[in-house]
Amino acid sequence: MKNLVFLSLLLLFSCDSKSQEVSKNSSKSIPSEKIVQIKNFVKDTKYNQDLAIFINFRIPSNKFRFFIYDLKNDKILEKAIVAHGSGSVVKGSNDLVFSNVKNSYQSSLGKYQIGSSYVGTFGKSYRLIGLDKTNSNAVKRAIVIHPYYCISDVETQNLACLSLGCPMLSPNFFKVAEKYIDGSKKPIILYAFY
Repeated sequence: MKNLVFLSLLLLFSCDSKSQEVSKNSSKSIPSEKIVQIKNFVKDTKYNQDLAIFINFRIPSNKFRFFIYDLKNDKILEKAIVAHGSGSVVKGSNDLVFSNVKNSYQSSLGKYQIGSSYVGTFGKSYRLIGLDKTNSNAVKRAIVIHPYYCISDVETQNLACLSLGCPMLSPNFFKVAEKYIDGSKKPIILYAFY
């Protein structure tokens, strides 16, 4: 009987620590203050109140750092690998730099409205409209969400290939994101942060 009680307590403790680990991992993926910022930003606006997309550029490019997030139920619905701009790389460092300048080939931080789709060089793509000073040139810079073959569907040992500043997704995950974006009656906010 004592062994059964001990085993039950051990299992209970093990499950509890696993759930705490999941919570910690979720908060590392998207800090709660970023979620609150977006909830406040979209409240009573023309933007989708239920769904947002986050890119956490603090996470290495070979790990999941593109998150489709349920704002109502506070949970990550989908996650993926996403590229950053080649100009954002700092030689000899894991740090990234960001810019709003044309031909910098750097990613830009801030809030974007996901705009209309079009078919271009990389197939179907979504225009990004910068809503902050840090990304106000997104349209002029042709910063868009698009698929690209060199982006992995899974986390890997190797860093993702680089873009000219666009958030590139794997072709398979682009189809997943497309369902959410096209299925939304209101524009979705994408928030890229570091």
